[in-house]
Amino acid sequence: MPFGREGLHDGIGLALSGSGFRAALFHLGALRRLTELGILTKLDRISSVSGGAIVAGRLAEVWGALAADPDVATFERLVGDPIRAFCDRSIDLPAILKAAANPFSSAGEMLEEAYAKGLMTKSLDGLPDHPVFIFNATNMQTGRNFRFSKRYMGDWRIGLLPAPLVPMARAVAASSALPPFFSPVTLRHPGPFAAVEGADLNNTPAYTQQIRLADGGIYDNLGLETVWKRCKTVLVSDAGAHFQPDPKPGRDWLSQAMRSYAIAADQSRALRKRWLIDQFSAETAENGQARSGTYWGLETQIAHYGLEDCLPCNPQVTRGLARLRTRLNHFTDREKGMLINFGYALTDAAVRRHTPELTEGHIMPAIWPYPAYALG
Repeated sequence: MPFGREGLHDGIGLALSGSGFRAALFHLGALRRLTELGILTKLDRISSVSGGAIVAGRLAEVWGALAADPDVATFERLVGDPIRAFCDRSIDLPAILKAAANPFSSAGEMLEEAYAKGLMTKSLDGLPDHPVFIFNATNMQTGRNFRFSKRYMGDWRIGLLPAPLVPMARAVAASSALPPFFSPVTLRHPGPFAAVEGADLNNTPAYTQQIRLADGGIYDNLGLETVWKRCKTVLVSDAGAHFQPDPKPGRDWLSQAMRSYAIAADQSRALRKRWLIDQFSAETAENGQARSGTYWGLETQIAHYGLEDCLPCNPQVTRGLARLRTRLNHFTDREKGMLINFGYALTDAAVRRHTPELTEGHIMPAIWPYPAYALG
């Protein structure tokens, strides 16, 4: 089968959305509950974008040790504690200021440095063979999803470069390089790209010698595409939120450009979400392409899952979490605790309601990770 055309299989895929530190913390709660339910180590593919890529990068870094002892204590020591500590920091504004003061560096490079020092030191070739970790960025030259993994990196317009020797921190920086402040993250002379079907730009040096990448959420903020096309069971954790109205949007060129981008991104995300839910709701599918799975998101009301024993989440409390910033700056203990708790509670409800077969009957009772920040 051609490179990058693995086809659909019976595996389980997890998609972790973007939205900065807010997403990293929300997904941290989701991963903790998946650990308790015995699902985390069953995953075949983990696709991530932006803030989701931050927590996925740490998970990939320590996967071997976690898989050998997949309990909550190990998860907290190897993944939970480092992510929470990292979200104590403010890395976005310092990165922008340092880059502005140094004409030979960029804010994206500063992001890579912060990730490498705080969370991840491995290169893509050091990632586990299973599960497959995919970090998604947007190729600003081709306008397509650019994928980083152990096996290859690239997009379908330029082709795929096998076994890339790229630091994982650089892949995560590219995935989270929100324009115009952090993008582009540039890959210079990465090596020869193998042609795949449709790679019309494969032999064009202008597209393969210097590749300019930005936040993966520009193309797909759910990180959905790279799991939907491969796995018959798809779990989606979404820390995005609806576009917020503003009676007096800025009139300067930067404010107008950023708001226009936000509107377009909101529409794209909403369409993907509606399509995903429709696909899960379909009773039949042609050509053996049926999927199972579930979705949970920051704007989901837990009561919609129809479980009497789910953790109580007051909509008046959780609604405020969707309005939290998506920056890479300091989150308070309260903000961290509430986001982790909500990701945990929704994952518990979504999985038990729609994919109970994944737990194989082993249900560890759900208990708030941070009782002081319970959402009931």
